Amino acid sequence: MSARILVVEDEMTIALMIEDMLTDLGYEVAGLAMRLPQAMESAGMDGIDVAILDINLDGRPSYPVAELLEKRGVPVIFASGYGSAGLDPTYRDHITLTKPFMAADLQQAIDQALARA
Repeated sequence: MSARILVVEDEMTIALMIEDMLTDLGYEVAGLAMRLPQAMESAGMDGIDVAILDINLDGRPSYPVAELLEKRGVPVIFASGYGSAGLDPTYRDHITLTKPFMAADLQQAIDQALARA
């Protein structure tokens, strides 16, 4: 059974690109969320194995989503054009994908996240 992945990304084209990459890699997309309220609701869903979070959602940080997911035991991968330099110091030890990224980078990040879970 493949991992179910939640994608939280406020740019539709990037969200769809990530969805396509995940599907091509054999993963199931558990959901797509583009704004903080929708992301918080999605983070409460059952059956999420990993989440990929854009750090900035329409000008609002996604850290509350990360906190909720981690309380539920779901590993989080952050995605940002700034890489780990764009992260709040509290989250600097988290796996971070620097945009733009390739499918191989995404696969590696998911492997690391699942290994940490």
